[in-house]
Amino acid sequence: MSLNNLKKETTLYIRLNDKDNVATIVNPRGVKEGAAFFNGSRIQEFIPEGHKVALTDLDKDEAIVRYGEIIGYAAVSIKKGSWVKETLVRLPSPPKLDDLPIATRKLEEQPPLEGYTFEGYRNNNESAGIKNILGITTSVQCVVGVLDYAVAKIKQELLPKYSNVHDVVALNHNYGCGVAINAPESEIPIRTLQNMSTHPNFGGEVMVVGLGCEKLLPDRLIQADDKQLNILSLQDQQGFTKMIDAIMKMADQRLQKLNQRERVTCPVSDLVVGLQCGGSDAFSGVTANPAVGYAADLLVRAGATVMFSEVTEVRDAVHLLTPRAVNKEVGQALIDEMKWYDTYLQKGMADRSANPSPGNKKGGLVNVVEKSLGSIAKSGSSLITDVLAPGEKATKKGLIFAATPASDFVCGTLQLASGMHLQVFTTGRGTPYGLAVAPVIKVSTRNALKNQWDDLIDVNAGRIATGDATIEEVGWELFHFILDVASGRKQTWAEHWGIQNDLSLFNPAPIT
Repeated sequence: MSLNNLKKETTLYIRLNDKDNVATIVNPRGVKEGAAFFNGSRIQEFIPEGHKVALTDLDKDEAIVRYGEIIGYAAVSIKKGSWVKETLVRLPSPPKLDDLPIATRKLEEQPPLEGYTFEGYRNNNESAGIKNILGITTSVQCVVGVLDYAVAKIKQELLPKYSNVHDVVALNHNYGCGVAINAPESEIPIRTLQNMSTHPNFGGEVMVVGLGCEKLLPDRLIQADDKQLNILSLQDQQGFTKMIDAIMKMADQRLQKLNQRERVTCPVSDLVVGLQCGGSDAFSGVTANPAVGYAADLLVRAGATVMFSEVTEVRDAVHLLTPRAVNKEVGQALIDEMKWYDTYLQKGMADRSANPSPGNKKGGLVNVVEKSLGSIAKSGSSLITDVLAPGEKATKKGLIFAATPASDFVCGTLQLASGMHLQVFTTGRGTPYGLAVAPVIKVSTRNALKNQWDDLIDVNAGRIATGDATIEEVGWELFHFILDVASGRKQTWAEHWGIQNDLSLFNPAPIT
């Protein structure tokens, strides 16, 4: 990466690869027409921060290259120094999935990182949590109003008596009835809810509140030895006040058990970290995502499990990932998830052009190809050891692709079901997104966002673009911050403010 940083009036830009024929404008207020530019040339028009400028004259249909990869083709002739706008870039075809190289990348093995630990809560099944939370899941949306009333009462009257318990969380969702419960695709929401109930931050004390007539039977959501001791059906209760009393009594019993848990030293190999980006911009693949990728490599070397996701933001860069599969089976599983999602989009008469969002485009991303190339930087350089279907539980260590939609809320829900302890979330445009079950560490792509949202951004990777920090330095900073958050030594801003979004199940099955 090269950054020219000369005079105040000079155009500041980043060119990521010697093959690139476009660069990204770094000037916080953009650059004006006539500003000095590449090899003595001039900027042809005003170009906002984060948007692309042509480094050479581009003929119509000529390939536009960023990250050393083709992100599109010029829809018209574009002069050197001109703004390479979204409307001027024709979307290329996606990589064909049947002839990709698989497991061909032979990476130089990095030495393990030893001596790193975190302070967590050891569970009876030998997993470890980083939070001590009473989780109460629902088998159907019908009970949500009653449960929310009960949870508010539990937090007010019971939780203050149990100082070792961090929170009481209702795992509300819109599934359970009025759905095609036996349709093949229904395995995704059901598996998600089943795996959510075994999340390590719940300490094995999850309750299930059901109605009594729903299609999704409550005992399908729990793995306790005596399921009936952990299930409460509202239709078995004598009126509203008895419902609340019964929920309170069951919660009190579990809070007593959870309160006995204490933090103990755990190896980093017990940690599962999820990676996601939202409100992305053109700097995502330059600053925040590469720094997260560096931290991901450190975590893998320390023995942790690291998950990256978002199928539509991987699909156009999958040719760069299949060579990193640890073997042909993993590479084929990655391709199979891409094919499944291609079919899913086709059924809905949608395609990949629905991504990126208007905010992504305002931040300088012209299409999903450019977005994908920046997105996969989060995965670092490690070999991919496993691929998970949506909502599957992670069982292997190392770098894992967990297939999810790109939606922040759906991705977060599915990563929780896969066992994610905490999430690292990069953003260029900014989002207050948070999760109740797991801390979310926000990493900004730009200094301006950190300055604007100082009390929402945890780590600022924008310093990389201005030359005030390296990718490696921010990566190490993030690595240590992850361990501090996992140990309870530090809080994320989202935790501090109590920001949390609702769970959002991925349900591709029919609704009846």
